[in-house]
Amino acid sequence: MGNRGALHNDEGEITKFHKGNRWIFCELEFKDRKRELMQPGQYTELFFLDEATAFAAGHRPCMECMRERAVEFRDAWAATNLNADGSHVRLPMMDAMLQRERIGADGVRKTGKVKISGLPDGVMVVPESSEAPHLLDSGRMYRWSFAGYGAPVATKPDQSVTVLTPRSVVKTFKAGFAPHTDRDSQE
Repeated sequence: MGNRGALHNDEGEITKFHKGNRWIFCELEFKDRKRELMQPGQYTELFFLDEATAFAAGHRPCMECMRERAVEFRDAWAATNLNADGSHVRLPMMDAMLQRERIGADGVRKTGKVKISGLPDGVMVVPESSEAPHLLDSGRMYRWSFAGYGAPVATKPDQSVTVLTPRSVVKTFKAGFAPHTDRDSQE
């Protein structure tokens, strides 16, 4: 589950894309907490298939319900992107950098075209031959859907794709941090 702030009005209508820079994803179950969806004045719940999807959307793990995973990501992200010890990185700084990578000054989502050979597993891409996002995994692409990933599609090293995952997260994956995917449960 993800959170970008309160995106809905009192009638439950979505009125904005995000509020603030802190975009996190959480465990669906934590300390037996129960929420009524889209409560007035509360954050709007977003749901993701898996970590790879949440990271591609520009979110990071929650430091409350996913503390161990969040610290692992923060430390890998800081070492890769700042050449720093993660314990010295403040989350608002990370959130601000991620915000600059995911949305331009014009409010449009930032993406980039690259050759697939330079990308690590776990990154979400859109191949030129498709409009659908795909997960990159073990030299193949898997079409994303709400129901899970499709059958593998072969890739070519010189193939151009649009990268959906923010640049600093791609670098973190390349350095060895691996997002959990729905494919993990299928294997």
